[in-house]
Amino acid sequence: MVHAFLVQRVQTGVRIEKRLVKVLKAFAEYKDMTLGDLLEGIVLHAFDGKVPFNEDSRRRIAELKKFYGLNLDASASHRLTETASRSPQTRPGARKAERK
Repeated sequence: MVHAFLVQRVQTGVRIEKRLVKVLKAFAEYKDMTLGDLLEGIVLHAFDGKVPFNEDSRRRIAELKKFYGLNLDASASHRLTETASRSPQTRPGARKAERK
């Protein structure tokens, strides 16, 4: 019997690289699960130091990365910078600068 855990979920305002979100959404759809469930599973595996995907899943993710033009890997972690196309309302400190 599988034990179920009662949890309380919250809505977040997380910003993630566009192509990465496309791959995540497509993979979640492929696995017939929600994006939130997929992300929770990835994070829980990472917290335990475990690989979240088997070989078949990694092959499918590689196909999706190619399809969506996602050329990032783990070496890009913590080195991503945003393009200048962010609107003034979403740039940090933008509202303060507008008030001056």
